[in-house]
Amino acid sequence: MSDFKGVSIAKAANILYDGNITSRSITFEDGSKKTLGIMLAGEYELNTVNKAVIDIQRGSLELLLPAQDWQMFEGPASFEIPVNTKYKLRVHSLVDYCCSFIKD
Repeated sequence: MSDFKGVSIAKAANILYDGNITSRSITFEDGSKKTLGIMLAGEYELNTVNKAVIDIQRGSLELLLPAQDWQMFEGPASFEIPVNTKYKLRVHSLVDYCCSFIKD
C-alpha cells in the first residue's frame, strides 16, 4: 500500500536521538496506529510495548533482537519486533520506514 486513506495525523513529530530518528503518528478509523518516519545513520537502542512490524521503504540497517545475531535489511524489506522487546539498530544509510503497531 503506497498511501493511506481515512487517517488522522499527529501534528507534533516524535523525535528521538537528537533528531536522528523522527516520525509522525497516524491513526486509522478502526483505531489502529502506525508511524511514518526517517532514521539517519547511527546506532540506536529502542523498545516496543506492542508487537511492531517495520517496513523499510528505502535504506539499510542491521537489527539485533535478544538472543539472536545481527540481521541485515535493505529496503524494500520488513521485519517484526515481538511484544515488550528492547532491540538495537545499526542504520547504515537514511532509512524511510513505516512502523505498524499490532495489539494482540
